[in-house]
Amino acid sequence: MAFFIPDEHALYLLQGAWGTIKLSAWTFVGGGAAGLLLALARVAPRKPLRLAAAGYIQVIQGTPLLVLMGLCFFGPSLFGLGELSALAAAALAMSVYASAFLGEIWRGCIQAVPKNQWEAAECLGLSRLQRMAKVVLPQALRIATPPTVGFLVQIIKNTSIASLVIGYAELAYNAKILNNSTFQPFVYFGCAAVLYFLMCYPLSRWSRSLERRLNATRR
Repeated sequence: MAFFIPDEHALYLLQGAWGTIKLSAWTFVGGGAAGLLLALARVAPRKPLRLAAAGYIQVIQGTPLLVLMGLCFFGPSLFGLGELSALAAAALAMSVYASAFLGEIWRGCIQAVPKNQWEAAECLGLSRLQRMAKVVLPQALRIATPPTVGFLVQIIKNTSIASLVIGYAELAYNAKILNNSTFQPFVYFGCAAVLYFLMCYPLSRWSRSLERRLNATRR
């Protein structure tokens, strides 16, 4: 078996890696924004808002990502809304999926802030919005960093599901195409594994570095 990878094959894998990065970035932006709103709704003083957010989270967490991909890709055309591109459909499905998990992660981090911090902020006469923005969320950020980055790593790896339903060209998909044409699975899936590691490992390093800086600032 030849282990030499032609330049055009290496470029094709790198194009797949770029597709993975794009989809991961859109997912984290969209899922993060929606997840923050869900987390705030989960700790809101109004019970209907808390119940609505909790219900959404339960439904999305109980729905396979593969099903969400199919609904987002084929659903709009069924209602006469036109077709979404593969990237748009994949980003929408993964953002919806990520929002439920990030919302629950961040809800737990917000509630992990000691109660006396909430009470101290209230004694200072701060409004609820000011308490969240100036006291609670900065402390919750330090708690949330490791699980958030860990979930981001999962997002990067879950992008491979996009190729199963909608044929989005990401890293695993391009590696599969190369394997189908060369019958060298160890070579191309091995290269894909290396590229996934190169994308995920810096995030873990950055997470630990950020966590140390946040802890140093807190002292």
